[in-house]
Amino acid sequence: MNPSVSPLPPLLVLAALACYGLLLFAVAYLPARRVGNADFFTAERRTPWYVAWWAMIGAAMSGITFVSVPGSVAADAFSYLQMMAGFTVGQFIVAFWLVPLFYRLRLTSIYQYFEQRFGPGAHRTGARFFFLSKMSVAALKLYIVCAVLQELLFDRFGIPFWGNALLTMAVVWGYTRRGGVRTVIHADLLKTVVLLATLAVTIAAILAQLDLSVGEAWREVVGSPFSQVFFFDDPASDRCFWKMFVAGIVLLVAMTGLDQDLMQCNLTCRSVGDAQKNIVLTAFCQFIVIGAFLALGVLLYRYAAATGLALPAKSDRLFPLVATGGGLPVAVGMLFVAGFAASSFSAAGSSLTALTTSFTIDLLDGARRHGEAGLLRLRRRVHAALALGMAALVTVFGYVADESTINLIFKLAGYTYGPILGMFLFGTWTRCRLRDRWVWAPAVAAPLLSALLQWGAGAWFGYRIGFELLLYNAAFTMAGLWLLRERDR
Repeated sequence: MNPSVSPLPPLLVLAALACYGLLLFAVAYLPARRVGNADFFTAERRTPWYVAWWAMIGAAMSGITFVSVPGSVAADAFSYLQMMAGFTVGQFIVAFWLVPLFYRLRLTSIYQYFEQRFGPGAHRTGARFFFLSKMSVAALKLYIVCAVLQELLFDRFGIPFWGNALLTMAVVWGYTRRGGVRTVIHADLLKTVVLLATLAVTIAAILAQLDLSVGEAWREVVGSPFSQVFFFDDPASDRCFWKMFVAGIVLLVAMTGLDQDLMQCNLTCRSVGDAQKNIVLTAFCQFIVIGAFLALGVLLYRYAAATGLALPAKSDRLFPLVATGGGLPVAVGMLFVAGFAASSFSAAGSSLTALTTSFTIDLLDGARRHGEAGLLRLRRRVHAALALGMAALVTVFGYVADESTINLIFKLAGYTYGPILGMFLFGTWTRCRLRDRWVWAPAVAAPLLSALLQWGAGAWFGYRIGFELLLYNAAFTMAGLWLLRERDR
């Protein structure tokens, strides 16, 4: 048996999952009793800002945040806060640049902007890159969930990984199939409560086991070598402050402001001002929450050292190991399972809803080709097909993923979100018209050139291009679009 498998009895794991599942379907059913296509896609833009704010705190935390961030402190200390500082700046850019634009155009899918600005070719190109990005990233995040659940539960019943992925996606499909983004918002409300409760209870249990007061724990965290935040010494390092800070700004703008998934929730608010309140408050709250997860990481390593607990081979297994099999009360393990399920199912449901919206509206042009009833049938078929596709992709990752998942996600985002960012920047910073039928060419060439640049910088100059790869990718895209401009206009 794998040493990172928890001794938490499978019946207790099932009980925790069942309790969360019942709560999830309860909050999903209530808003989905009477919904139409407008509710599924935009919740008719009637969400109060404080509801969206509380939901978005949880929406930004996936299973990756839940298990990988605490475990990462041994290798990367608190350097992730450098990127979080960039995320905070990026949130302001999204709130005061993109949100007014999207509200003014009254978009169902944010990639409809490309058609209004450039033409149908650009529209399809942006939507295809989003589909590739979100499908891959969502599957990678869900893979983390399935990998941990496989150890906690499915291996004990002899269920293969593909059955685990299929069952997990069946749950996600089930709770989102009717209500769409309206359901996602209510699920994220529940997720925020469960995650913060898990964080607080786990820290309290560790302090009790180590016989530490809150003040002593604070001094333990601050004095730990793991708590270093700023890294200025090596500009070539991936942890260099300026690289992570700038990359955080760009990644936030690309992966939140230009991502149908998270923006779909933000655009359900009643007005531009309400959406801006939600985004700004979310930025500050997320900074605090991530800081708490990093502090938890220090305490997890301190607890493992004090109890002689063998560290798992992968750092993202540390939190599951301590919570469910490290000698803490059983209630902590059950709450961890519920929190892990909350962080993962909600994120997968949000991604599936955004993919359904973009595929139906952008790629199939469903809003213009069908009436309300036809659009409803099309939307449901797309939703089910994408759920099956995501389950298949999770299964593939289960057999081939072999590096740090959080880094793999950001690497993938650096390649696939770059063309989207470049197209938005070119559209808003210039007045140029394009030869629309060829827009796909620079969007495809930019990631390839970025990969070549990344290799060349390392091979020839010893410089490692990290998360800032997204900037180079967007710059290549904009340069290519400049060559496609219509000079006579």
